[in-house]
Amino acid sequence: MKQSLLAGVALAIVAVAGAAQAADLPSRRAPSSDYYAPPPLFTWTGLYAGLNIGYGWASFSQGSDQFFGRPSGFEGGVTAGFNWQAPQNFVLGVEGDWDLTSINDTNQLPFFRFTGQGKLTSIATIRPRVGYAFDRALVYATGGLAFGSVSANINDWRSVPFFSSTSSFQAGYAVGAGVEYAFTDHISGKAEFLYTSLGSKDAFAWTPDWIRVGVDAAQLRTGLNYHF
Repeated sequence: MKQSLLAGVALAIVAVAGAAQAADLPSRRAPSSDYYAPPPLFTWTGLYAGLNIGYGWASFSQGSDQFFGRPSGFEGGVTAGFNWQAPQNFVLGVEGDWDLTSINDTNQLPFFRFTGQGKLTSIATIRPRVGYAFDRALVYATGGLAFGSVSANINDWRSVPFFSSTSSFQAGYAVGAGVEYAFTDHISGKAEFLYTSLGSKDAFAWTPDWIRVGVDAAQLRTGLNYHF
């Protein structure tokens, strides 16, 4: 009787030890289906394109503001570019845009019987961008080349009646800064300020109203971009 009891206790000890050893072994069961992979980190690297709209305030340089006033108006157009995000969250890129504008003004001098109108009809830029990314928020500075189409016309009755109009394509530079935020992996919105200066050209040469015309413009713009 006593020997049977001892044998039963021994068998129980062996069974418990075997179960404990088996529990220490790695499981051969498939991983749980409840596992979720972490979402990939967002990156600004890649091509993008979009639309922009804004408002601009300008002045005609070289004394031509006395002829054409100080124009302002709306603008809108297309944007495209490429970004590369470095490991330290610095973002380098290049961006180009082309806008049609209604930036214009008319200056009338009734006592001198003179009317002049000047307009910046379109403007385009190509600019490197340098920024820093705070995850989906990008703060950047930019600067580069600018090109614009400037038109002007006058009706001058002051001495010899003279009526004429002219348009020219003028080059210069643009500098500015902005902030962009990615609402999704493909859609971002931005707000930016640009200062654009277009070089001056002669207008109405060899007439009583011969003058050099240049344009400086301050632009506030918003935009929506699609990232490919």
